[in-house]
Amino acid sequence: MNLIKSYFELTKPKVVMMMLITAIVGMLLASKTLPPLSLIVISLLGIGLCASSAATINQIIDRNIDANMSRTSERPLPQGNITTLNASIFALILMIAGTTILVLKVNTLTALLTVSSLIGYAFIYTVFLKRATPQNIVIGGLAGAAPPLLGWTSISNSIDPNALLLVLIIFVWTPPHFWALAIYRREDYAKEAIPMLPVTHGIKFTKLQIILYTILLLIVSILPYIVLMSGRIYLFSALFLGLFYLYSSIKMYLTDDEKYPMISFQYSVYYIFLIFIALLADHFI
Repeated sequence: MNLIKSYFELTKPKVVMMMLITAIVGMLLASKTLPPLSLIVISLLGIGLCASSAATINQIIDRNIDANMSRTSERPLPQGNITTLNASIFALILMIAGTTILVLKVNTLTALLTVSSLIGYAFIYTVFLKRATPQNIVIGGLAGAAPPLLGWTSISNSIDPNALLLVLIIFVWTPPHFWALAIYRREDYAKEAIPMLPVTHGIKFTKLQIILYTILLLIVSILPYIVLMSGRIYLFSALFLGLFYLYSSIKMYLTDDEKYPMISFQYSVYYIFLIFIALLADHFI
């Protein structure tokens, strides 16, 4: 039972679940009526398996770093619960299964985009960007922003500008979301010489960047209303959520209290969940 739990933890289930939620939103927004439940389920299965594979590969590559960081030292590979070889086989099985499901049961476009996202996160970000530049999360965030597009294409088999707007929202949200956590875990990243922004440019500069990105996020978040993708329910929700996010970012900037970066990080999770729920509510109401 503990071994099963360890394999489950390799897939970063909380992260994958959030990705699948945004994928579902993309699916539901892609159609004026409710898409077939069977297509939704099989698409989520394929996307989820590939996302789980990417998460596992990420942990394989970062296993030595994870062992020395307090946030990640309890993961299965640093603890020796699973060997690197077995984890690699597990990741390969997940990737093949997910890709096969998407190609045979959904469509080739979604499969190609999903595999591209997997490569972007598991290899380009984890192997190169993470260690190369303090802008790693900005550039690498595109892979993590793909799920709503994957959900959309699984239903429509086409890339729609509105789907790209959903990607843009997550893309702009990712840096302030992650940088808040990076501030809180700055010492861990510094110890491993990972060039996260708080390590290379300092905490105050990072907090300023978070404010600037939350302003940009507020602007980007109202684009669905401007292009008539959504109505007033979404507009008011986006404004309220975005202004509160900006308020929390400014409050974090003005104090040295170490609890505020984590508060900002936790709110950012609620923010992205609620803003996508608002999109759905507006779409169907």
